[in-house]
Amino acid sequence: MEPCLRLHWHKRRSDAIRPIGGKKGSKRHLLVDGRGVPLSLVVTGANAHDVTQLEAVLQAIVVERKAPRVRRSKHLCADAGYRGRRALEIIESHGYIPHVVDRSKEAEAKRRNPTKKARRWVVEVCHSWFNRFRKLLVRYEKLERSFVALNHIAAAIIALRKVPLKINIIYG
Repeated sequence: MEPCLRLHWHKRRSDAIRPIGGKKGSKRHLLVDGRGVPLSLVVTGANAHDVTQLEAVLQAIVVERKAPRVRRSKHLCADAGYRGRRALEIIESHGYIPHVVDRSKEAEAKRRNPTKKARRWVVEVCHSWFNRFRKLLVRYEKLERSFVALNHIAAAIIALRKVPLKINIIYG
């Protein structure tokens, strides 16, 4: 009797369907302006540290900054994870002045001047706005490009909500 040659019901995963990274899950790396509007978005595996993706985030800026009339420098506020020499070199190579403050110094400044708000919270607020899109809160998409596209759509909606309208339009 010959052995039965059956095709297995499962196939090997193609490169496009693989999970991103070795750890399960995905991570958003964001660059935002002072109001929390996302300027750059990079999605990686959950095992990628933020500092390793700094170059990719700074290169992925979608909205280029207009040249100001008066010469002004660009400032980049970051948390203490970006204190390393390599991270500071990357920030400076892109033309930014780095402001890396840890939580204790920020809390001390807050005690001295209670009206001053922490700069790093702007990014956390933007992450919470992304999490309000229920489709992004738990990743159900198998393909990386689908998940990245949904994140870009959410970033566009967040940016559109922050644009002040000159006229009041009511539909309905």
